[in-house]
Amino acid sequence: MKYSILRTDKAEDQLREIIFYIADESNDVESALRYLDKLETAINRLEYFPESGSIPRYSILKKQGYRVLIVERHLVFYKIDEKNHVVIIYAIVDGRREYRNLI
Repeated sequence: MKYSILRTDKAEDQLREIIFYIADESNDVESALRYLDKLETAINRLEYFPESGSIPRYSILKKQGYRVLIVERHLVFYKIDEKNHVVIIYAIVDGRREYRNLI
């Protein structure tokens, strides 16, 4: 069963910020686009493997039903809507930061 992927506006904004940041820091738009492609590929894989992300270590996130997909140094937080076969991406954050409050 194929799931559809839905991203919140917040996740879209975070993704855009990540790519702009990488482009600015590296002065290399190509490497930023390659990283975007890596993130998109990992997220799109959830269409067929929605449970491939792990359960977050923070119990509050676990209780709320979040799963986390790790893509290099970024964490993609999402929930699975089994009834409607939708994976909802809520946040894409840098795993080196304290992320509990970012979701």
